[in-house]
Amino acid sequence: MKMRQLSAFILLTLAVLATARPKTEPAQKCKTGPVDLVFLIDSSRSVRPHEFETMRKFMIDIINTLDIGLNATRVGVVQYSSQVRTEFTLKTHARLSNIVKAINQIIPLAQGTMTGLAIRYMMNEAFTPEAGDRPKVPNVAVIVTDGRPQDRVAEVAAEAREKGIEIYAVGVARADMTSLRAMASPPFEDHVFLVESFDLIHQFGIQFQDKLCGVDLCLESDHGCEHICESTPGSYHCLCLPGYTVNDDGKTCAAIDLCAERKHNCEQLCVSSPGSFTCDCNKGYKLNNDKRTCSTIDLCAEGKHDCEQVCISAPGVYTCDCNKGYTLNEDEKTCTPIDLCAEGKHDCEQICVSTPGVFTCDCNKGFKLNKDKKTCTNMNMCNTVEHGCEYQCVSTPGSYHCICPEGQLLQDDGKSCGTCKSANIDLVLLIDGSKSVRPQNFELVKKFVNQVVDSLDVSPHGTRVGLVQYSSRVRTEFPLNMYHTADEIKAAVMKVEYMEKGTMTGLALKHMLENSFSEAEGARPLSRSIPRIGLVFTDGRSQDDITEYAKKAKEAGITMYAVGVGKAVEDELREIASEPVEKHFYYTTDFTAISTIAENLKLNVCPEESQGEIEVKDPCACESLVEFQQATMNSLEQVTQKHIL
Repeated sequence: MKMRQLSAFILLTLAVLATARPKTEPAQKCKTGPVDLVFLIDSSRSVRPHEFETMRKFMIDIINTLDIGLNATRVGVVQYSSQVRTEFTLKTHARLSNIVKAINQIIPLAQGTMTGLAIRYMMNEAFTPEAGDRPKVPNVAVIVTDGRPQDRVAEVAAEAREKGIEIYAVGVARADMTSLRAMASPPFEDHVFLVESFDLIHQFGIQFQDKLCGVDLCLESDHGCEHICESTPGSYHCLCLPGYTVNDDGKTCAAIDLCAERKHNCEQLCVSSPGSFTCDCNKGYKLNNDKRTCSTIDLCAEGKHDCEQVCISAPGVYTCDCNKGYTLNEDEKTCTPIDLCAEGKHDCEQICVSTPGVFTCDCNKGFKLNKDKKTCTNMNMCNTVEHGCEYQCVSTPGSYHCICPEGQLLQDDGKSCGTCKSANIDLVLLIDGSKSVRPQNFELVKKFVNQVVDSLDVSPHGTRVGLVQYSSRVRTEFPLNMYHTADEIKAAVMKVEYMEKGTMTGLALKHMLENSFSEAEGARPLSRSIPRIGLVFTDGRSQDDITEYAKKAKEAGITMYAVGVGKAVEDELREIASEPVEKHFYYTTDFTAISTIAENLKLNVCPEESQGEIEVKDPCACESLVEFQQATMNSLEQVTQKHIL
């Protein structure tokens, strides 16, 4: 059976020689035993139209040498890409002319390269009794492909060989030798073929021709051919491998150097190989997609540089430079600003303001820059502006403010004076809305807030209140300037919805400092000396760091109170609270007790009554706000010591 299979393949491959050279005699059909032959042809998109036509002619030339018939050699064709399609089965055509016509009508699929899928299809569909496969007749498959399979082929090819299918693997151009060997039957030297182009497929038949039809003089004589000896009936002649030409002696071969013969279209460099060439480029250039012309390698445009500021490109290389006002460092990559002020290259009287490579002059606070843009003049704002102060204007460098006589306070307009009333504060409450608080306790927290509001003198020019809720994020429920009466605030508090989730106290303190106490959200200017008070209510340990913004809040002049319930951490409460800490933090284990804290929490810096427990010094009699606050704190100390629960 193996000999008949080999003879079948010899028949198949011999005929291809007809495409390589002119013939003086018509090809003779060699008689062999019956064979069931299936061509499995790759029609993926990488097979160009003219290459597919060469493959079509390859099949036709082979079958022209075969004894075609239902009782002789049967031929079927299957093409594949990403899918597999039977063009005609082994039993479809019994005449050579019909097979040739069917081959010429094949339309390529032009998709991927699923060779493994195609082998399984051929095994299960093409070599079946239904498709015309005959028992005890050799099964031969010729697989022609030009690319690497996109699926696995080794296992399915082994299965096909175990079923008695003899496989020849013909690879062209981009085909992968490892994959060809995985598909083909042994021995590989008889069943695996790989050439550079479809035009060279005819070489497969050369070594088998004379074995098929008669005496092989190439084997039985001293032919002297350097590369290939080709037998013809009763004679032989020498051929050369692809890329070589036969010398005048008719036996030796010389490489065809297309570069030397200038038979190329390379723009810069031609790299020769026998009978072929590839194009290359000079250093600093790269080959374009047309594989012929070259373009400059612009490392700057491709971002393949480490210049800090300016990249200057040359073909394949680059140098670094700096923007105006900067100088290139010794590493020839990074840049340093040219600081004319630091170098003393300026004529400013007081302050030199540097920008890279240039400078401008400025003056210290309380001075103004003269027209020469270099020298400065002292300013007494009270003498130079219509300040409008009712009592006295106090000049400060570059600014001024109004003051009032002892016993009177500066009014909201910042100019007029009036008698002392209940002190005003800007109060922002941060309430913990984390999951651990739970809905029923959150309602108690809102009542706690409203208890605090009830103790305040709320009005547009009196105390202002803002509310922030936090969990894993922070949400301003209402800013300081939204509501102007206690009733409005209390109604808004009761409408607040519980957030749940985490406990990001540090994030809430940051939000309070950067947003809640901004003038945009209703905080009054620091020049008004309105006390700013923050109250943090929490029931657990913070999930982020509180240290930075607790410190910054107090450094910004905000008096911080910390109220903790349940699992609140005392160390965190103390870190949030202002000094003296004992007077600014409260704790209880139970939410139901927070109303007691609200009753004893005194936030109004200038209350009218002490409720019989706190003696509050008249703020109008204090020589300064600092003295007043100290007096109030001394009185608060007596009460808070009784109410740390």
